[in-house]
Amino acid sequence: MLEIIFWLFIILLSSLIVLSVVTRIGSTLWQIIVPIIDWKPIDLRTKFGDWAVVTGSTDGIGKAYAKELASRGINLVLISRNLEKLEKTKNEITQENPTIEVKIIVADFSKGKEIFEKLAKQLENIPIGILVNNVGLMYNYPMYVGEVPEDMLWDIINVNIGATTLMTRIAIGQMQKRGKGAIVNLSSGSAFQPLPLMAVYAATKIYIKSFSEALRVEYSKFGLTVQNLTPYFVSTNMNAYSNRLQVSNIFVPNPTTYAKNAINTLGKYGLLDPRNSEDHNSTFTGATKNEDWNVYE
Repeated sequence: MLEIIFWLFIILLSSLIVLSVVTRIGSTLWQIIVPIIDWKPIDLRTKFGDWAVVTGSTDGIGKAYAKELASRGINLVLISRNLEKLEKTKNEITQENPTIEVKIIVADFSKGKEIFEKLAKQLENIPIGILVNNVGLMYNYPMYVGEVPEDMLWDIINVNIGATTLMTRIAIGQMQKRGKGAIVNLSSGSAFQPLPLMAVYAATKIYIKSFSEALRVEYSKFGLTVQNLTPYFVSTNMNAYSNRLQVSNIFVPNPTTYAKNAINTLGKYGLLDPRNSEDHNSTFTGATKNEDWNVYE
């Protein structure tokens, strides 16, 4: 009898493992094939609205995301802590897209709770159609939790978790009233497994993934789109420690390629890593750290 139970357990366990593998393969193939077939992007203004708010918008993926949205006729609110870089980014975007409006807001998300009341007032008259929660912060280099300065731990928590959560809260009420809108959250590969020596950073990205998935369930009935992006490496300043990762290719796209393909999927898919070349829109489930090392904008 015990032998029968043992073998039944082995068969059940093996079946679950096979099912898990098949599900993962099927999901990956789905995300590769479907975007190739369904390649045409949607009209963002019609589906979501005329305005987008982008945090961390003066470098890397955030800046590329802002530029790509602008090229599609979306007005922008750029949020960053560096006024000079904000003004430079605004000038670049308006020169390339003279028909859109671009507003800038200086905000340091590491300050925590104190900044959000002011941000809410600055955004209350902006009909936010798309919110891109891109801002993020990571360690200078891998280290044990006990070695990370306490101030840095608070900054990582405030920037990665606080900004995503509170910016979403600011925007989602008005989106719900209009019955349309999109929340785009930038997560990381560490959202899929623990990351020793980057433990706190990884935990914040797991939070963003879980938050996004729950948010999608809560608000889909109100007509809102919630997308959690989980790319692999992108050739930003974050990868300055590796010469290999500074060279763009099909596996390590530049921010412009990444943003273009990410936006092509907006309103179509919920959990994606759009990291392909520019001539097709295949997507691979995965994740990346899209922020600069201990630098956020």
